[in-house]
Amino acid sequence: MGLFDKFKQGMTKTRDFLMHQVEAITASLGFFDEEELDDLEMALIQADLGAATTDKLMENLRSQMKAQGKKSTEFVLKTLKESMVDILGENQTFELVPGKLNIILMVGVNGTGKTTTSGKLALRYKKQGKKVLLCAADTFRAAAIEQLEVWAERTDTPLISSHTGADPAAVVYDSIQSAKARDTDVLIIDTAGRLHNKKNLMDELGKIERIIRREAPDAAIESFLVLDATSGQNAIVQTHTFTDIANVTGLIITKLDGNAKGGIAVAVADQSSLPIYFAGLGEGAEDLVDFDSKYFVDSLLPDEALAELAKQ
Repeated sequence: MGLFDKFKQGMTKTRDFLMHQVEAITASLGFFDEEELDDLEMALIQADLGAATTDKLMENLRSQMKAQGKKSTEFVLKTLKESMVDILGENQTFELVPGKLNIILMVGVNGTGKTTTSGKLALRYKKQGKKVLLCAADTFRAAAIEQLEVWAERTDTPLISSHTGADPAAVVYDSIQSAKARDTDVLIIDTAGRLHNKKNLMDELGKIERIIRREAPDAAIESFLVLDATSGQNAIVQTHTFTDIANVTGLIITKLDGNAKGGIAVAVADQSSLPIYFAGLGEGAEDLVDFDSKYFVDSLLPDEALAELAKQ
């Protein structure tokens, strides 16, 4: 299955919701007047694009409609798609730095799919022929260690772990020493996400980062924030929070297939300057893909469906 087909399949729920709303809005007139624009605005908010991002999209849309004197369904949706792609920006594919130890720190609240995504990244790089090492630094939850053990076995990847309640920084220290001894290409570190105590989490992540920079000063270090698309506008709050307490360099949005709220990716991109590197489009090991702005928007509002609407 090609990348676009994966996006199209993964975004089915959000696409079906949006297209159903658009069909209902345009059923009577076949074009967009002010009342129809208000209904479109509400549909975008319901798809979790958020009030601020939706306001920006609608302001641009109304401006374009006025400037060009057009209000057809085809024009409105084409303009909307172009604005979404502009907000998402150019694709920024994440690449490992060759000839160096690449350390990827996985951060985010519990339940976003951090541990599963760590395992999927391990599989991805193993298939590229890289030497991969996993580190279970979420020592707060026994389930996180066990889950990463399953992924380590599934992907035939060595894992550094300790017992529940162990010092996460000590586990990270051990994993770095092991990575250097094994001539590892990629070390993926799964961390805890206990946001109910922001200071403790900040201290913990700060200590981990200091260990990494001290023990692997020449490593290429990335910190990926994992966001759950089904969490809605909380994803934006989490982005701001973790950007404040960790040196986040990129985003991974998981569970985009989970409900009709996939528009959160546009909202997060609008409210953050961070690149979206990967998208989780299903539960399968192969369902973590490079994020593609155009494919994402085309899977939400496909050209063939818009063409059919324009004929009505």
